Amino acid sequence: MANTKEIQRRIKSAGNTKKITRAMEMVAAAKMRKSVDAVLRTRTYANLSWSTVLNLSKALKGDEHPAFTKKEKIEKVAIVLFSSNRGLCGAFNSAVINKAHQSIVKHHQEQATDFILVGRKGDGIHKHFGYNVMAEFPKSDANSEIKEVLPIAKMALADFFSGKYDKVLVAFTDFISASKQEPRIRQILPIDIEAEQQYLGIVGSDTRLKTTKEFIADKDEQHLSDEKFVYEYTFEPNPKMVLDEMIPRLIEIQLYQALLESNASEHSARMAAMHQATEAANSMIDELTLFFNKARQAAITSEIAEISAGANALK
Repeated sequence: MANTKEIQRRIKSAGNTKKITRAMEMVAAAKMRKSVDAVLRTRTYANLSWSTVLNLSKALKGDEHPAFTKKEKIEKVAIVLFSSNRGLCGAFNSAVINKAHQSIVKHHQEQATDFILVGRKGDGIHKHFGYNVMAEFPKSDANSEIKEVLPIAKMALADFFSGKYDKVLVAFTDFISASKQEPRIRQILPIDIEAEQQYLGIVGSDTRLKTTKEFIADKDEQHLSDEKFVYEYTFEPNPKMVLDEMIPRLIEIQLYQALLESNASEHSARMAAMHQATEAANSMIDELTLFFNKARQAAITSEIAEISAGANALK
């Protein structure tokens, strides 16, 4: 058994670690609250705009704009990957990186795939799986603004319309609750009503129906959840000019919402990881304290035994 001084040193070290993890947990909790507020403020608009453009896709039959045009043969794919700048957030980064890799293996194994990274930890997709990184964009640790995604959206649109990429996807972590975050892959170009298109911020068909009803509280917007509703649009001066202005704004808000979802998920994951680390430090301190008490009691018992033996020897 270790001596009491060594155990005391380890107890002090665990206590210092506990203070650090507890402080980081509180900081992450404060950032999470701000991030969740930002997500909830924009989620309805992002979902409604995506729903509107999907309905446009039905009405136009994909003939009036290249953003709706699907190629018969997919040769090259780009994935915008949102990750964090720092670690200490559990499996947050590894989960979205593995999700992107699994999606490529399942759907795009025969196509060349490039990554556009947002956040420094996303470089794990190159380190661990060897995928090519086409570009890296910085991500702020403070409150994110839409101007952060404007160059990303501009690059994605330019490369897609020029034919460099046949498909553009976004990999992000969807915020469901403080205790649950879901990594997801979503196609943003070409805009395809037949693809698996779930709203940002909503995971699973049951959850989607429930949350959509919550979002659409106004009776005037109930037609958005009615599959039998017939949409009719009038374009002035013509559909292409309207869509040329509308499509970039749509891609920007979708990327911005993905960024906000990832931020909220990151801070939630970090808060949970630091809480678990604090609990582990508490358990370690309790265990070491028990060892310390046992060691001290053993030392006291040994000293009493030595005194008793000396007294008996004098007799």
